[in-house]
Amino acid sequence: METILVSIVEDISDIRDGMRMLLEQTPGFECLDTYENAEEAFKGLSKRPPHIAIIDIALPGDNGVSCIRKLRESGSKIQFMVFTIFESSEQVFEALAAGANGYLLKDDAPEKILEGLRELSQGGSPMSISIARKVVSSFHHVPGPSPLSPREMEVLQLLSKGLLYKEIAEKLFISTGTVRQHIHHIYDRLHVQNRTEALNKVFGQKNL
Repeated sequence: METILVSIVEDISDIRDGMRMLLEQTPGFECLDTYENAEEAFKGLSKRPPHIAIIDIALPGDNGVSCIRKLRESGSKIQFMVFTIFESSEQVFEALAAGANGYLLKDDAPEKILEGLRELSQGGSPMSISIARKVVSSFHHVPGPSPLSPREMEVLQLLSKGLLYKEIAEKLFISTGTVRQHIHHIYDRLHVQNRTEALNKVFGQKNL
C-alpha cells in the first residue's frame, strides 16, 4: 500500500509537533513538511506537494482558507483537510467552497483523525459529526422520489452523521469494500462527485 504523504500547516508548535509525531508513529503515513503560516505553506506546498495537507484556519497573516483557495486556483491537486477549532457554519462553508476536501475538529480523537486521512486518500470527504450535521441542515430542497435503494439510503444517512467508512461497515455488518461500492453507486445514481453533493441532492427527499 502506498505511503500517504502528509504536510501540516499549523502555527501552534505543540499541536504541529503532536500531529507530526502521530503520523510518524503510524504505519502507512509520512510527514513530508510542516509550516507555521500560510505564506510559507503556499510556497512549500507548491514546490513539494504531499497527498494531503492538514491545515488550520486561524494562521498568522493570511488564513488557511485563503491558502487553500490560492493553491486551488494555481491548479493544485492536493487533498486539503481542515483541522481547526472553528465550527461555525460560515467558516465551514467558506472552507469547503475554497476547495477543502475534509473538515475535522481538533478535539476529534487521534484514531478518528487517522481514519479521516485514510478516507480522504481514498476519495472520501471526512467530516466531524457536528460539521456533517451543519452541511445537512443547510440544504432545503423540494421533496421528491429517491433513486437510491434502502441500503444505499442507510449508508447515506450514516455518512450524514459524520461516520467514517470503517464505522459504517461496523454498524451495517458489512466490509469497508462493500461500503465503498455502495457510495460509488450512490454518487453514480445521483450524478454527483462527493458526499456534500450527495447530501445536497437527497436532503428533503428523506429526513436525514
